[in-house]
Amino acid sequence: MIILKSAEEIEKMARACLIVAKTLDRMGEMVKPGITTKEIDRFADGYIRSQNALPAFKGYRGFPASICASLNNEVIHGIPSDRVLKEGDIIGVDLGAYKDGFYGDAAYTFPVGGIDEKAEKLLKITEESLYKGIANARPEKRLTDISCAIQKHIEENGFSVVRAFVGHGIGRELHEDPQVPNFGTPGRGPRLRSGMTLAIEPMVNEGGYEVTVLEDGWTAVTLDGGLSAHFEHTILVTSDEPRILTKIG
Repeated sequence: MIILKSAEEIEKMARACLIVAKTLDRMGEMVKPGITTKEIDRFADGYIRSQNALPAFKGYRGFPASICASLNNEVIHGIPSDRVLKEGDIIGVDLGAYKDGFYGDAAYTFPVGGIDEKAEKLLKITEESLYKGIANARPEKRLTDISCAIQKHIEENGFSVVRAFVGHGIGRELHEDPQVPNFGTPGRGPRLRSGMTLAIEPMVNEGGYEVTVLEDGWTAVTLDGGLSAHFEHTILVTSDEPRILTKIG
């Protein structure tokens, strides 16, 4: 069941989303060669709690950390560890916050120092595809209009869309209906309505779209070993332009 949010609920949710946005913004200053993913996780946990919120991911279905930190060929759900970031790496950071009964969720893939042209293009196209999808989150559209816009931009630029994982509704639960695929035929699925809140999150591979999950039961990696990028925003469908909740300003 898709749950439409009231004006009061939206503003509560916006507060959780702003904490997520501020946490990711501060992480951008931390991500550099020599830091470990565990240090980044420790910072995120402390900062979210300092805002009188809770890290949404910690303990969720048994996940052991406050952020997902996915390096290079890791698609999503990487577990923070003592791995040290190196020049030329890319790292996808996904995190959520829970405050006043509502969740916010966002992700960003950061370059670690200087990265090569192919990785740079992968990050650029993935982020652009997110905004192509968001632009279609309007009341006259259907759900797969978001999906198609994302897929079209990615594939026109020579990359592939991960199919095993999708975006989702969000609100009082971290994952609500509907699922939001990053691929598909336009004009299908539920009609979008004002008050819907969605976490749109393209996951894009430089090679094939196939993935596999490692023995830790969480970390998804590209099957062919190629790089993967991940960007996400929590957005609100309004009567006009979509509102990005996980954005500062």
